[in-house]
Amino acid sequence: MSHTPTEGQPSGVPAGATHGGEVRARWAWTEPAVWSERMLEALEQGVKGGTWFSLIDKVYAPRTLAAAWRQVKARDGAGGVDRQTVEQFEAHADSYLQGLSEALRTGTYAPQPVRRCWIDKPGRVEKRPLGIPTVTDRVVQTALRLVLEPIFEREFLPSSYGFRPGRGCKDALREVQRLLDGGATWVVDADIKSYFDTIPHDPLLAEVRTRVADGGVLKLLAAYLTQGVLDGLEQWTPETGTPQGAVISPLLANLYLHPVDQALATGRYQVVRYADDLVILCRSEVEAQRALTLLTHLLTGRGLRLHPEKTRIVDASHPGGFDFLGYHFERGMHWPRRKSLRKLKDTVRRHTRRTRGVSLAVIVAELNPVLRGWFGYFQHSHHTTFPAVDKWVRMRLRSLLRKRRGRRGRGRGSDHQRWPNAYFHALGLFDLVTARQRVLRSP
Repeated sequence: MSHTPTEGQPSGVPAGATHGGEVRARWAWTEPAVWSERMLEALEQGVKGGTWFSLIDKVYAPRTLAAAWRQVKARDGAGGVDRQTVEQFEAHADSYLQGLSEALRTGTYAPQPVRRCWIDKPGRVEKRPLGIPTVTDRVVQTALRLVLEPIFEREFLPSSYGFRPGRGCKDALREVQRLLDGGATWVVDADIKSYFDTIPHDPLLAEVRTRVADGGVLKLLAAYLTQGVLDGLEQWTPETGTPQGAVISPLLANLYLHPVDQALATGRYQVVRYADDLVILCRSEVEAQRALTLLTHLLTGRGLRLHPEKTRIVDASHPGGFDFLGYHFERGMHWPRRKSLRKLKDTVRRHTRRTRGVSLAVIVAELNPVLRGWFGYFQHSHHTTFPAVDKWVRMRLRSLLRKRRGRRGRGRGSDHQRWPNAYFHALGLFDLVTARQRVLRSP
């Protein structure tokens, strides 16, 4: 069962820890330009009434905006509706930031519409909507996040892993495997339907108000929730949701599901949640049914609903299993889910088209970062995963070489003697099996 952090302590901080210089170390991920040691001590000890006032001045402080700009610059990214790039903003950053600070201080700042674009979903015809704010709005949202995140992070539960400092997908996956190994093999595989697009605005802002009473901050958040969306030539105003792609959205999404985390923890259910992806691991089918009933009730009460076709109860100790964060779990093993493997193959196919007019050395140099990145995430998969992928990649390369000799079809037969595995090894092609063996040999 997940345990709630000790009151006044961030997740993972030992109870009874002293203050002084140690408080900064415990909150090392916070922005020093915003969170002084004195503020961090107040964060740990709890402010009077549990509510924070006078925060907007921290948002528009020049030091905060400068820190926010550095983060936006590091992430780069496309321009918004005004088509201003990060490079163009940088050319006049000092004057832009000064103007932003004054507009936020006087309450005259207003966000611009979000530029809607559509990205592919692996293995699906439909696309996922993504909102791209302007660079200016990304700076302000980042400043907001720098100010607000520690206030809510102090209370978030260990069962939540998505978009949180010092936590990530691999931590969530390790916890899932630990619970499965411990016998919790009846799994509620839950999918919240269109979560980011359906979060009700008023209840979300009510959650913010439980800890934040600054009118300027609340007004700014409300403006972001209702900022226009420009989709092609059509502009509209959302009535629900927080746009995927907005800097502040992950924090708000975690905040809105925090009461659900709390209720499930009170019910002693073992939950692993990454943003809107969650699984509840139980020791019996009856317990899993109760967990699903409770989850459905909790989400309905928050104006959300589970996807009826994608939410199910499975016994992971039998064939079938479930997918979570790119992996497939089944019968005590885990390996890349089909969509993860398909996404890799689609990327490799783009680099190994038989009509490409570049050298094989160039193609291998392009493939290696792709293969290394994929292995870095899936390196703990079942050992049978890697020989099959290596074989398929080499087949693609042999097919390309075969085409260059004027022959049709896939690499096969005598092609294996003409271009043996050693040939690709000499070119420096990243080999998943070799990398897996290296991992197993490491301490």
